[in-house]
Amino acid sequence: MIREIVFDTETTGFEPSEGHKIVEIGAIELLNHLPTGKNYHVYLNPERDIPAEAIAVHGITNDKVKDAPLFSQEFTNFLDFIGNDSKLIAHNASFDMKFINFELKKVGHPGIKNDRVIDSLEIARRKFPGSPANLDALCRRFEIDLSARELHGALLDAELLGSVWLELNGGRQHGLGIEKSAGNDQKSDSVQIERVFRTARTFEVDAAELEAHNALINKLNDAIWHKLKA
Repeated sequence: MIREIVFDTETTGFEPSEGHKIVEIGAIELLNHLPTGKNYHVYLNPERDIPAEAIAVHGITNDKVKDAPLFSQEFTNFLDFIGNDSKLIAHNASFDMKFINFELKKVGHPGIKNDRVIDSLEIARRKFPGSPANLDALCRRFEIDLSARELHGALLDAELLGSVWLELNGGRQHGLGIEKSAGNDQKSDSVQIERVFRTARTFEVDAAELEAHNALINKLNDAIWHKLKA
């Protein structure tokens, strides 16, 4: 089983080094690229004012998070959810990871290594060069319902990205080859096709066709089958 975590963050701005903070984290669990129904979601108190331009993007106000936990109080729950070796998938992952690792290092954690992180934005750009690769555009390309996305939201965006990630990996057809787990006696949905044996047929060649064939062969110079015979 391949376990992956698709996640997203909402923040007060663009740079943690300038004092901006995470205000929301949303993550979903995938097994073999399919959602299991397990998710992680939390609002965080950034201990600072949320700028109006950020509120316009995600709708998270100061009042909404004034009683929310601090990152330092919540980070162990996030780490427990993502586990030690599951791949982490985010759209424009470098943005989310710089905030996550900035906050982790503040609480004495070494941070999450880059080799665990997959950027779905980079993969989409390679797969569809020259085409828009933001989350909305990819949802439209794959006909994924966007009706609930009036504003950005970490958990909703993680769920949408989970659907996009499945399509980037071949869609639901990808799962048809998954082997049965040990002890699972459920019958396969694959269709068994009976192959009917047919004897080889011969075709008569008349003299005119044979003469035309030999005439064509005599016109060929340095034919490859002559070299093979040699």
